[in-house]
Amino acid sequence: MIRAFLLASTVLAAPAFAETFKWAETTDPQTMDPHAVNSAPVLGFLNNVYEGLVRRGKDMAIEPALATGWEPIGAGEGWRFTLRQGVTFHDGSAFDAADVLFSYQRASDEASDTRSWFAPVSDVVVVDDYTVDIMTTAPNPIFPDSIANWMMMDSGWAEANGAALPDKEAGNYATLNTNGTGAFRVTTREPGLRTVLEPFDGWWDTAEHNITSAELTPIQNPATAVAALLSGDVDLINPVPIQDAARLSGNGEVKVIQGIEARVIMLGFPHEADALKYSAETTDANPFADVRVRQAVAHAVNVPAILQTIMRGNAEPASQLVSPAMRGYSTALADRPAFDPDAARALLAEAGYADGFSFGLKCPNDRYLNDEAVCQAVTGMLAQVGITAVLDAMPVQNYWPELRADNYDMYLLGWSPGTFDAEHPIRFLASTPNEEKKLGSWNFGGFSNARVDELLPLIQSEIEDSTRQAMLDEVTQILQDEVAYVPLYVQPLVWGAKANVELTQRPDNFFILRWVTVN
Repeated sequence: MIRAFLLASTVLAAPAFAETFKWAETTDPQTMDPHAVNSAPVLGFLNNVYEGLVRRGKDMAIEPALATGWEPIGAGEGWRFTLRQGVTFHDGSAFDAADVLFSYQRASDEASDTRSWFAPVSDVVVVDDYTVDIMTTAPNPIFPDSIANWMMMDSGWAEANGAALPDKEAGNYATLNTNGTGAFRVTTREPGLRTVLEPFDGWWDTAEHNITSAELTPIQNPATAVAALLSGDVDLINPVPIQDAARLSGNGEVKVIQGIEARVIMLGFPHEADALKYSAETTDANPFADVRVRQAVAHAVNVPAILQTIMRGNAEPASQLVSPAMRGYSTALADRPAFDPDAARALLAEAGYADGFSFGLKCPNDRYLNDEAVCQAVTGMLAQVGITAVLDAMPVQNYWPELRADNYDMYLLGWSPGTFDAEHPIRFLASTPNEEKKLGSWNFGGFSNARVDELLPLIQSEIEDSTRQAMLDEVTQILQDEVAYVPLYVQPLVWGAKANVELTQRPDNFFILRWVTVN
């Protein structure tokens, strides 16, 4: 059974102030625009700067933020949000309902990477300066949970600076500059080098931290990150290399904080491609379009070996697009395909590929814990059944554009549901891509199943738990039968910090500065 989430937080009498807090992560946020890129490094960092109508607390529960309360409208027509009064952006501008409407229009635009969040929304209506109605196409009981990372922007600031819409390709003023309502404001942004923040004196909430400034430095090399922590150059590193966790735990100057992330690591396929792009001999067909080939991949990958050797026993195998800790997990479908190379070879022969084939495997090398090492292991395992993967590993900043341009034959993906609900990956990863309906925005391979598409809106609107779970179970069964993806494991959380640092480690892997104290 998967281990319970570990929240490392301690309430202590904090000193009045602390030196600059420095931390290092593998991946630098791709942008400072909260609507341009829907990825954890961006959203996690910007949760310190921007805020939404709601937010998640230390226990991941939804709580009020820029809205003080919300209630359903009528018989499920939508949700009414009452806004917090007296809130100002970092530049002193007042926050009100006009900013909510603007942020909806911006975040749901075709130019935005977050537009899929608003698939259930039919309209946003400003009732008065501090009341907003968000109308939905059907009853949507989980809607407030689905918008915890939808961040509010100042309409006047964005429009005055030519950033009325996000531009994740060329960038604009909001790519490098921020103006949020959050506990911290960005004072220096040097992409790939450092990002400096300072506490926002005008923040509406009570600060729990005691740091006077904070500085993020991306350090891709794991050994360099560990050395920086041990030398005192940084106060926190995320992640700690698995192989160094035990050594660091024995050092009295630092501590290792471990838990299980809400992220499933999986392999994805080019379902709708006519042919492979990177095969030496199979240039006029797409073997992965055949479910038997996808089943062969699932049987060929030795997940227990990956967990034992690469993850050092710190991760749990995954059978679905969500972990057992998520709402809607299908307990009856907990078993994943057995490691069975003979079955894999038989399936390949049955599909007409007895002699195997070559293909291109794309993988990030700075996004997930040990991502490139995992892809190297997968490459070796697939080779044992006659499938030759040509591995191309790259920084995540280059990786996402490659996937969106369909430049792959197979790829590695990690997914953490922002709602902590199984509906989330169905909407983003398993729905037939549809720009108009804002669905399937991360379904790179174009997986499509009519029954899944039919069930999604019913899952979104169903209030009765057992009825909803039955529908989620049906979708999970379809995704497993069709091998839409090959889930591998639930990623562990391994952070390293100085012994005098107190913080909260949430299972979404978001590092929240307002909960940091240095003793």
